[in-house]
Amino acid sequence: MKITKQNAAKNVFYIIGCTFIIRLLIAHYTGLGMGESYYFRGALTIEWSYFDQPPLFFWLSWLSIKLFGITTLGLRFPAVLLFAGSSWLLFILTRYLFNAAAGFWAVVLMNLSAVFTISVAAWFQPDAPLIFFWLAAAYCFARVLDVRLSEGSTQKRNVYLWWTLTGVLMGLATLSKYHVLFLFAGVFLYVITDKNRWHWLIHPGPYLAVGITLLISFPVVWWNYQNNWASFVFQGSRAGADENFTLHPEWLLRSIAGQALWMLPWIWYPVVKQLFTAYKLRTTSTVYSFVFWTAVLPVVFFTVVTLWADLQYHFHWQAPGYMMLFMPLGYFINKALNSDNRQQKRVRQWLAFSVAFTVLTITVLSLHMVTGFWQAYGPKWLVSLNGDIDDPTIQGIDYEDIHTRFEKEGWMDNKKLFVGSPRWWLAGKVDWALKGKKDIVCFNSDPRNIAFLVDPKKLTGHDAVIIGQRHQENIDNDVKPFFDSVTQLPDINIVRNGIVELRLQVYYCKNFRQSEQERSDLPLYRQLNGQPPFSQQ
Repeated sequence: MKITKQNAAKNVFYIIGCTFIIRLLIAHYTGLGMGESYYFRGALTIEWSYFDQPPLFFWLSWLSIKLFGITTLGLRFPAVLLFAGSSWLLFILTRYLFNAAAGFWAVVLMNLSAVFTISVAAWFQPDAPLIFFWLAAAYCFARVLDVRLSEGSTQKRNVYLWWTLTGVLMGLATLSKYHVLFLFAGVFLYVITDKNRWHWLIHPGPYLAVGITLLISFPVVWWNYQNNWASFVFQGSRAGADENFTLHPEWLLRSIAGQALWMLPWIWYPVVKQLFTAYKLRTTSTVYSFVFWTAVLPVVFFTVVTLWADLQYHFHWQAPGYMMLFMPLGYFINKALNSDNRQQKRVRQWLAFSVAFTVLTITVLSLHMVTGFWQAYGPKWLVSLNGDIDDPTIQGIDYEDIHTRFEKEGWMDNKKLFVGSPRWWLAGKVDWALKGKKDIVCFNSDPRNIAFLVDPKKLTGHDAVIIGQRHQENIDNDVKPFFDSVTQLPDINIVRNGIVELRLQVYYCKNFRQSEQERSDLPLYRQLNGQPPFSQQ
């Protein structure tokens, strides 16, 4: 079927409707990943802001679990709903900048790319509201700044209304994720590199929008002010270098390869080509200039810093920039499909392959995550080639065997018992397995948000059950100093479809107290002394 100006919107609605239902099923039937489980505790209470991220996605899921209960679907429903909205926003923004058919293909590409169609669209993370409000704000910027592919000028009414709406949306984007700074900077660079738009630098409208943004983002500033600017320091330090500054080309290569895999290589490559196309056309086309400046900063920044900063496997941090490049790529696809040459055939084959691969991969991995059927030469075998021993998809099931063990031992009914772990990510899995019914403490120098959501001073004198995953050294060094005794009990076996996939070590610890050793390296130690978990830096 040929996509035209008349049928593009209708077909976008079909895509949104179908993928919305599929993602609801994925959100319901697959367990929370490591990051999601860790974030779960933040959704139980409304705070001004949080250590890792601004508060909006926590607030939305707090409301959602009030409506749907503490379930995977309850936590993830806002992400699924917001991504449906993001798909429509991408369509109308692309339609405005290019044309309706380009908008349709941009939506298709975003729903085929792995990082968007699952991670952003179905997981309990801050990316879903960020993408939604980024696109909404970008649409307002494009309208008020009169960014259009065709020549001429549109008649703008209610300019101050547009700037007010832009400020509100940018404020909500700021409450979503700190990445929004790149949209601010990108639009500013777009304006100062185009003489025809310099008049906006002295117009009250943009300053009105900035003021509204700052007002709405007040909760983030207030929380940081009360907590030694901990969130800003933490996020800023991740892109910095340590005392021994060293370049790591292997980290850069890992980042580029990871981005390509997360986007899917056959989508990533043409998207990157559009970045270079936008760069070449930025001086002759206001649309390509707008796309370039709003796309380039997150892509380049989070790639280049990996030369000296170990960002590990955060390959999704470039996603907002790549998303903006779906628009010119959609325009390219539309032109290719309406041509009468070999390019049309190649593009059709590429689209067919992309659809088939994404659908097949999501189906197979989702089924394996739930059932574990792919034992031979599956994910566990693949990671074993790099020395790992656990199937990585086991992270996507809920460790319900932990709750079963707690019920069997009577620990759930013990009001004088809390739970802990030597790692923040494992603490999250334990916390989610117990549905937040036990206070939890992370015995590590990096407890992250957990340090701010549970007050360890109220737990002194209590016993604890500590869960580890081959963390004996941490138990000896970071757990034992805080208890009178620590006794190892039989492991908890995490079972999937009758097969033991993972073994967790269990330690019963008696009489939680302050360590007699000086351990100021641990936020827990400082908290028990009545100090903030993270000192002023």
